[in-house]
Amino acid sequence: MRIAIDAMGGDNAPECNVEGALAAAAEWKDIQIVLVGDESRIKPLLSKNGGQVPSNLTVHHAAEVIGPEDEPVKAVRRKKDASMVVAGRMLKEKEADAMISAGNTGALMTTGLLVVGRMEGIERPALAPMIPTLDGAGVLALDLGANMDAKPEHLAQYALMGSLYRQKVMGVERPRVGLLNVGTEPGKGNELTKHTFPLLEQMPIHFVGNVEARDIMNGTCDVLVCDGFAGNILLKAIEGTAGSMFKLLKEQFSQNLKSKLGAAMLMPQLRGLKDKLDYKEHGGAPLLGLSGLVVKSHGSADGNAIKNAVRQARIAIENQLVESISNEISGKRVTI
Repeated sequence: MRIAIDAMGGDNAPECNVEGALAAAAEWKDIQIVLVGDESRIKPLLSKNGGQVPSNLTVHHAAEVIGPEDEPVKAVRRKKDASMVVAGRMLKEKEADAMISAGNTGALMTTGLLVVGRMEGIERPALAPMIPTLDGAGVLALDLGANMDAKPEHLAQYALMGSLYRQKVMGVERPRVGLLNVGTEPGKGNELTKHTFPLLEQMPIHFVGNVEARDIMNGTCDVLVCDGFAGNILLKAIEGTAGSMFKLLKEQFSQNLKSKLGAAMLMPQLRGLKDKLDYKEHGGAPLLGLSGLVVKSHGSADGNAIKNAVRQARIAIENQLVESISNEISGKRVTI
Protein backbone atom coordinates (compact mmCIF):
# COMPACT_ATOMS: atom_id res chain seq x y z
CA MET A 1 0.00 0.00 0.00
CA ARG A 2 1.17 3.54 -0.82
CA ILE A 3 0.45 6.55 1.39
CA ALA A 4 1.11 10.05 0.06
CA ILE A 5 1.94 12.75 2.62
CA ASP A 6 1.56 16.45 1.80
CA ALA A 7 5.04 17.35 3.04
CA MET A 8 4.47 21.11 2.81
CA GLY A 9 1.18 21.22 4.74
CA GLY A 10 0.94 22.38 8.36
CA ASP A 11 2.45 24.94 10.73
CA ASN A 12 5.62 22.89 11.21
CA ALA A 13 6.14 21.77 7.61
CA PRO A 14 8.13 20.20 6.17
CA GLU A 15 10.11 19.17 9.28
CA CYS A 16 7.25 17.46 11.15
CA ASN A 17 6.05 15.61 8.03
CA VAL A 18 9.52 14.29 7.25
CA GLU A 19 10.04 13.26 10.88
CA GLY A 20 6.71 11.42 10.99
CA ALA A 21 7.28 9.78 7.61
CA LEU A 22 10.71 8.49 8.66
CA ALA A 23 9.30 7.04 11.89
CA ALA A 24 6.39 5.40 10.07
CA ALA A 25 8.59 3.97 7.30
CA ALA A 26 10.91 2.47 9.89
CA GLU A 27 8.06 0.85 11.85
CA TRP A 28 5.86 -0.47 9.03
CA LYS A 29 7.84 -2.09 6.24
CA ASP A 30 4.69 -3.17 4.41
CA ILE A 31 3.86 0.39 3.31
CA GLN A 32 5.39 2.74 0.77
CA ILE A 33 5.44 6.36 1.90
CA VAL A 34 5.64 9.18 -0.64
CA LEU A 35 6.55 12.67 0.59
CA VAL A 36 5.00 15.15 -1.84
CA GLY A 37 6.60 18.59 -1.89
CA ASP A 38 9.68 20.70 -2.57
CA GLU A 39 12.65 18.34 -3.00
CA SER A 40 15.15 21.09 -2.17
CA ARG A 41 13.63 21.41 1.32
CA ILE A 42 12.77 17.76 1.94
CA LYS A 43 16.01 16.00 0.97
CA PRO A 44 18.29 17.92 3.39
CA LEU A 45 15.96 16.85 6.22
CA LEU A 46 16.17 13.24 5.08
CA SER A 47 19.98 13.41 5.07
CA LYS A 48 19.89 14.26 8.78
CA ASN A 49 18.91 10.64 9.26
CA GLY A 50 22.57 9.68 8.89
CA GLY A 51 22.14 9.41 5.16
CA GLN A 52 20.08 6.26 5.58
CA VAL A 53 16.73 6.88 3.90
CA PRO A 54 14.39 3.87 4.30
CA SER A 55 13.84 1.98 1.06
CA ASN A 56 10.08 2.35 1.48
CA LEU A 57 10.21 6.16 1.52
CA THR A 58 10.42 8.29 -1.63
CA VAL A 59 9.98 11.96 -2.60
CA HIS A 60 7.63 13.23 -5.31
CA HIS A 61 8.50 16.82 -6.26
CA ALA A 62 5.77 19.48 -6.17
CA ALA A 63 6.86 23.09 -6.64
CA GLU A 64 3.91 24.99 -5.15
CA VAL A 65 2.38 25.27 -1.68
CA ILE A 66 -1.15 26.11 -0.50
CA GLY A 67 -0.82 28.25 2.61
CA PRO A 68 -3.26 28.91 5.46
CA GLU A 69 -4.11 32.34 4.04
CA ASP A 70 -5.05 31.02 0.56
CA GLU A 71 -8.69 31.01 -0.51
CA PRO A 72 -9.43 27.27 -0.86
CA VAL A 73 -11.25 27.00 -4.20
CA LYS A 74 -9.01 29.50 -6.02
CA ALA A 75 -5.85 27.91 -4.62
CA VAL A 76 -6.81 24.36 -5.63
CA ARG A 77 -7.83 25.45 -9.13
CA ARG A 78 -4.83 27.70 -9.80
CA LYS A 79 -2.01 25.91 -8.00
CA LYS A 80 -2.00 22.68 -10.00
CA ASP A 81 1.50 21.80 -8.78
CA ALA A 82 0.78 22.40 -5.09
CA SER A 83 1.84 19.52 -2.84
CA MET A 84 -1.72 19.00 -1.55
CA VAL A 85 -3.23 18.96 -5.04
CA VAL A 86 -0.54 16.63 -6.39
CA ALA A 87 -1.12 14.20 -3.50
CA GLY A 88 -4.86 14.31 -4.19
CA ARG A 89 -4.25 13.62 -7.88
CA MET A 90 -2.07 10.62 -6.97
CA LEU A 91 -4.97 9.26 -4.91
CA LYS A 92 -7.46 9.89 -7.70
CA GLU A 93 -5.22 8.16 -10.27
CA LYS A 94 -4.61 5.15 -7.97
CA GLU A 95 -0.92 6.02 -7.56
CA ALA A 96 -1.60 6.14 -3.81
CA ASP A 97 -4.07 4.34 -1.53
CA ALA A 98 -4.39 7.24 0.91
CA MET A 99 -3.22 10.81 1.40
CA ILE A 100 -2.44 12.74 4.59
CA SER A 101 -2.22 16.50 5.01
CA ALA A 102 -1.88 18.91 7.95
CA GLY A 103 -2.51 21.84 5.62
CA ASN A 104 -5.36 24.30 5.02
CA THR A 105 -8.59 22.46 6.00
CA GLY A 106 -10.76 24.29 3.48
CA ALA A 107 -8.27 23.60 0.69
CA LEU A 108 -8.08 19.92 1.66
CA MET A 109 -11.87 19.65 1.58
CA THR A 110 -11.85 21.34 -1.84
CA THR A 111 -9.09 18.99 -3.03
CA GLY A 112 -11.22 16.09 -1.86
CA LEU A 113 -14.26 17.30 -3.77
CA LEU A 114 -12.63 18.65 -6.95
CA VAL A 115 -9.61 16.36 -7.33
CA VAL A 116 -10.31 13.09 -5.50
CA GLY A 117 -14.09 13.19 -5.97
CA ARG A 118 -17.09 12.20 -3.88
CA MET A 119 -18.15 8.63 -3.38
CA GLU A 120 -21.19 7.73 -5.48
CA GLY A 121 -24.34 8.22 -3.41
CA ILE A 122 -22.74 10.55 -0.86
CA GLU A 123 -24.07 14.12 -0.93
CA ARG A 124 -21.73 15.70 1.62
CA PRO A 125 -18.36 14.33 2.81
CA ALA A 126 -17.77 14.88 6.53
CA LEU A 127 -14.75 15.76 8.67
CA ALA A 128 -14.58 13.23 11.50
CA PRO A 129 -12.01 13.92 14.25
CA MET A 130 -11.85 12.13 17.59
CA ILE A 131 -13.05 13.97 20.70
CA PRO A 132 -11.29 12.73 23.86
CA THR A 133 -13.34 11.02 26.57
CA LEU A 134 -12.55 10.30 30.23
CA ASP A 135 -12.22 6.55 29.57
CA GLY A 136 -9.60 7.19 26.87
CA ALA A 137 -11.64 5.55 24.09
CA GLY A 138 -12.74 8.82 22.49
CA VAL A 139 -15.81 9.57 20.39
CA LEU A 140 -15.73 9.97 16.61
CA ALA A 141 -17.67 13.14 15.81
CA LEU A 142 -18.94 14.13 12.38
CA ASP A 143 -19.36 16.59 10.86
CA LEU A 144 -17.06 18.99 12.72
CA GLY A 145 -16.60 21.69 10.14
CA ALA A 146 -16.61 20.48 6.54
CA ASN A 147 -20.23 21.60 5.95
CA MET A 148 -21.84 24.39 7.97
CA ASP A 149 -25.36 23.45 6.88
CA ALA A 150 -26.85 19.98 6.58
CA LYS A 151 -30.08 18.16 5.84
CA PRO A 152 -31.42 15.18 7.82
CA GLU A 153 -30.34 12.86 4.99
CA HIS A 154 -26.77 14.13 5.28
CA LEU A 155 -26.70 13.39 9.03
CA ALA A 156 -28.04 9.90 8.34
CA GLN A 157 -25.14 9.29 5.96
CA TYR A 158 -22.71 10.67 8.55
CA ALA A 159 -24.05 8.17 11.08
CA LEU A 160 -23.54 5.25 8.71
CA MET A 161 -20.03 6.31 7.68
CA GLY A 162 -18.96 7.02 11.26
CA SER A 163 -20.25 3.68 12.48
CA LEU A 164 -18.32 1.84 9.78
CA TYR A 165 -15.16 3.81 10.55
CA ARG A 166 -15.23 2.96 14.25
CA GLN A 167 -15.85 -0.67 13.40
CA LYS A 168 -13.31 -1.08 10.60
CA VAL A 169 -10.48 1.17 11.85
CA MET A 170 -10.92 1.14 15.62
CA GLY A 171 -12.29 -2.33 16.21
CA VAL A 172 -15.50 -1.30 18.00
CA GLU A 173 -17.81 -4.25 17.33
CA ARG A 174 -21.16 -2.46 17.66
CA PRO A 175 -20.57 1.31 17.78
CA ARG A 176 -23.14 3.36 19.69
CA VAL A 177 -24.32 6.28 17.58
CA GLY A 178 -25.69 9.43 19.25
CA LEU A 179 -27.29 12.59 17.85
CA LEU A 180 -26.01 15.86 19.35
CA ASN A 181 -28.98 17.71 20.82
CA VAL A 182 -30.15 20.04 23.60
CA GLY A 183 -31.96 17.24 25.43
CA THR A 184 -32.19 13.46 25.43
CA GLU A 185 -35.92 13.18 24.69
CA PRO A 186 -36.83 12.20 21.08
CA GLY A 187 -38.88 15.37 20.49
CA LYS A 188 -36.13 17.80 21.50
CA GLY A 189 -34.12 20.08 19.25
CA ASN A 190 -34.52 22.15 16.11
CA GLU A 191 -36.10 21.09 12.83
CA LEU A 192 -32.88 19.39 11.68
CA THR A 193 -32.53 17.11 14.72
CA LYS A 194 -36.27 16.41 14.94
CA HIS A 195 -36.32 15.14 11.36
CA THR A 196 -32.99 13.32 11.70
CA PHE A 197 -34.00 11.29 14.77
CA PRO A 198 -36.52 8.97 12.99
CA LEU A 199 -34.11 8.48 10.08
CA LEU A 200 -31.38 7.25 12.43
CA GLU A 201 -33.84 4.86 14.09
CA GLN A 202 -34.33 3.18 10.69
CA MET A 203 -30.63 2.94 9.81
CA PRO A 204 -28.62 -0.32 10.15
CA ILE A 205 -26.70 1.15 13.09
CA HIS A 206 -26.83 0.98 16.89
CA PHE A 207 -28.59 4.30 17.50
CA VAL A 208 -28.74 5.27 21.20
CA GLY A 209 -30.75 8.49 20.78
CA ASN A 210 -30.03 12.12 21.55
CA VAL A 211 -26.85 13.06 23.44
CA GLU A 212 -26.24 16.33 25.27
CA ALA A 213 -22.88 18.10 24.95
CA ARG A 214 -22.19 17.81 28.69
CA ASP A 215 -22.30 14.00 28.49
CA ILE A 216 -20.00 13.48 25.49
CA MET A 217 -16.73 13.26 27.43
CA ASN A 218 -18.30 10.63 29.70
CA GLY A 219 -18.29 8.22 26.76
CA THR A 220 -22.05 7.96 26.24
CA CYS A 221 -21.58 7.08 22.56
CA ASP A 222 -18.85 5.95 20.15
CA VAL A 223 -20.03 8.08 17.20
CA LEU A 224 -21.55 11.54 17.53
CA VAL A 225 -23.57 12.99 14.64
CA CYS A 226 -24.19 16.72 14.12
CA ASP A 227 -24.06 19.45 11.48
CA GLY A 228 -20.73 21.17 10.89
CA PHE A 229 -21.75 24.44 12.54
CA ALA A 230 -22.74 22.91 15.89
CA GLY A 231 -19.92 20.38 15.68
CA ASN A 232 -17.18 22.96 15.15
CA ILE A 233 -18.47 25.06 18.05
CA LEU A 234 -18.44 21.93 20.23
CA LEU A 235 -14.87 21.05 19.23
CA LYS A 236 -13.52 24.57 19.81
CA ALA A 237 -15.32 24.78 23.17
CA ILE A 238 -13.73 21.51 24.33
CA GLU A 239 -10.27 22.55 23.10
CA GLY A 240 -10.60 25.95 24.79
CA THR A 241 -11.82 24.45 28.06
CA ALA A 242 -8.98 21.93 28.16
CA GLY A 243 -6.41 24.65 27.46
CA SER A 244 -7.86 26.94 30.12
CA MET A 245 -7.96 24.11 32.65
CA PHE A 246 -4.26 23.36 32.26
CA LYS A 247 -3.45 27.08 32.39
CA LEU A 248 -5.33 27.40 35.70
CA LEU A 249 -3.61 24.34 37.11
CA LYS A 250 -0.21 25.76 36.16
CA GLU A 251 -1.04 29.06 37.87
CA GLN A 252 -2.20 27.30 41.04
CA PHE A 253 0.80 24.98 41.22
CA SER A 254 3.24 27.89 40.73
CA GLN A 255 2.00 30.02 43.65
CA ASN A 256 4.44 28.92 46.34
CA LEU A 257 6.96 26.25 47.37
CA LYS A 258 4.26 24.02 48.87
CA SER A 259 2.17 24.00 45.70
CA LYS A 260 5.30 23.42 43.58
CA LEU A 261 6.18 20.36 45.66
CA GLY A 262 2.62 19.11 45.25
CA ALA A 263 2.87 19.61 41.50
CA ALA A 264 6.10 17.60 41.38
CA MET A 265 4.38 14.71 43.15
CA LEU A 266 1.35 14.84 40.82
CA MET A 267 3.34 15.33 37.60
CA PRO A 268 2.98 11.73 36.27
CA GLN A 269 -0.81 11.87 36.75
CA LEU A 270 -1.04 15.33 35.17
CA ARG A 271 0.94 14.16 32.16
CA GLY A 272 -1.39 11.18 31.83
CA LEU A 273 -4.40 13.51 31.89
CA LYS A 274 -2.83 15.74 29.25
CA ASP A 275 -2.15 12.72 27.02
CA LYS A 276 -5.83 11.74 27.24
CA LEU A 277 -6.77 15.16 25.86
CA ASP A 278 -3.98 15.32 23.25
CA TYR A 279 -5.11 15.29 19.60
CA LYS A 280 -1.63 14.09 18.54
CA GLU A 281 -2.36 10.62 19.91
CA HIS A 282 -5.26 10.14 17.48
CA GLY A 283 -3.31 11.11 14.37
CA GLY A 284 -5.91 12.85 12.27
CA ALA A 285 -9.48 13.17 11.11
CA PRO A 286 -10.68 11.28 8.03
CA LEU A 287 -12.73 13.04 5.39
CA LEU A 288 -15.41 10.39 5.04
CA GLY A 289 -17.50 10.15 1.88
CA LEU A 290 -14.75 10.67 -0.69
CA SER A 291 -13.83 8.09 -3.33
CA GLY A 292 -10.38 7.76 -1.76
CA LEU A 293 -8.99 7.83 1.78
CA VAL A 294 -8.05 11.37 2.89
CA VAL A 295 -6.82 12.04 6.43
CA LYS A 296 -6.60 15.60 7.83
CA SER A 297 -3.92 15.99 10.50
CA HIS A 298 -3.99 18.94 12.91
CA GLY A 299 -2.38 22.13 11.60
CA SER A 300 0.10 22.19 14.47
CA ALA A 301 0.85 18.47 14.19
CA ASP A 302 4.31 17.21 15.16
CA GLY A 303 6.15 14.14 13.90
CA ASN A 304 4.31 11.85 16.29
CA ALA A 305 0.93 13.07 15.04
CA ILE A 306 1.95 12.43 11.43
CA LYS A 307 3.18 8.95 12.32
CA ASN A 308 -0.14 8.21 14.02
CA ALA A 309 -2.00 9.48 10.96
CA VAL A 310 -0.03 6.98 8.86
CA ARG A 311 -0.98 4.21 11.31
CA GLN A 312 -4.60 5.28 11.04
CA ALA A 313 -4.52 5.26 7.23
CA ARG A 314 -2.75 1.88 7.16
CA ILE A 315 -5.47 0.24 9.28
CA ALA A 316 -8.23 1.82 7.17
CA ILE A 317 -6.66 0.52 3.95
CA GLU A 318 -6.18 -2.97 5.40
CA ASN A 319 -9.83 -3.09 6.44
CA GLN A 320 -11.11 -1.70 3.13
CA LEU A 321 -12.89 1.22 4.76
CA VAL A 322 -13.69 3.14 1.57
CA GLU A 323 -14.99 0.00 -0.14
CA SER A 324 -17.15 -0.88 2.89
CA ILE A 325 -18.78 2.55 2.96
CA SER A 326 -19.33 2.45 -0.81
CA ASN A 327 -20.95 -0.98 -0.59
CA GLU A 328 -23.27 0.12 2.22
CA ILE A 329 -24.32 3.32 0.46
CA SER A 330 -24.96 1.48 -2.80
CA GLY A 331 -27.23 -0.99 -1.02
CA LYS A 332 -24.87 -3.94 -0.62
CA ARG A 333 -25.33 -4.54 3.09
CA VAL A 334 -22.29 -4.51 5.35
CA THR A 335 -22.81 -5.91 8.84
CA ILE A 336 -22.50 -3.27 11.57
